Amino acid sequence: MEDECKAGEKCQLVPVKWKAISLTHVEYPSDDPLGYLLAWSSLLPIFTIVVFISLIVSRRDLHTISYFCGMVFNEVLNMLMKNTIKEPRPKKDRDNLYTVYGMPSSHSQFMGFLTIYLILFLVVRLYKNSNFVDELWKYAVASGSILASCIVGYSRFYLGYHTIEQIFYGYAIGATTGLIWFYLVHCILTPNFPSIAGWSLCEYFMVRDSSLIPNVMWFEYTATRSEARARQRKITQRKSS
Repeated sequence: MEDECKAGEKCQLVPVKWKAISLTHVEYPSDDPLGYLLAWSSLLPIFTIVVFISLIVSRRDLHTISYFCGMVFNEVLNMLMKNTIKEPRPKKDRDNLYTVYGMPSSHSQFMGFLTIYLILFLVVRLYKNSNFVDELWKYAVASGSILASCIVGYSRFYLGYHTIEQIFYGYAIGATTGLIWFYLVHCILTPNFPSIAGWSLCEYFMVRDSSLIPNVMWFEYTATRSEARARQRKITQRKSS
């Protein structure tokens, strides 16, 4: 409460207007276990952003940075479309503590972008194994991303934050944006990654390009193991001399 005073009048208490951050404010029925689980699943885009920021800080890979920039662009596009279309969210039996507009759904648009880009990355960009068993993990990751995307979209409908149409158009716009962004990254940016990594600014912040390495995990494992063994031999030689 805030005090509001005028000359010659007593101070009156003015109620404070509260506003929620729409990305983190999720409500669910208190006696609904399924609603509780869906409310947490609705926060998956937030967890994904945290993971990407952590990867960028720790790995500083150009492709990861490009992927994340696409997510940011997708979110900005969603905000512009919401404030242009101005279609309200479904009416609820409680006070609205989130943004008014709901077309298209930002959660479904985010997951549509994330899923399509990830699938294209697994199919087109990532190295291919001749052994089908080694390829299974790609199918598992792709299937898991599709399942997670569907759960997030359903949670927004179940909890009453969006209509079916708002969720559908969110998926469609996000998937289209993800397709276009992957084309830009794969066909335009990736061939220039080696030269971009050579920029003074990128070298200063140790930004790297691993697009030419077929299996980054195996490369880092073998490189780290070789370096560790070489250093161990040096330590052993110093002790023996």
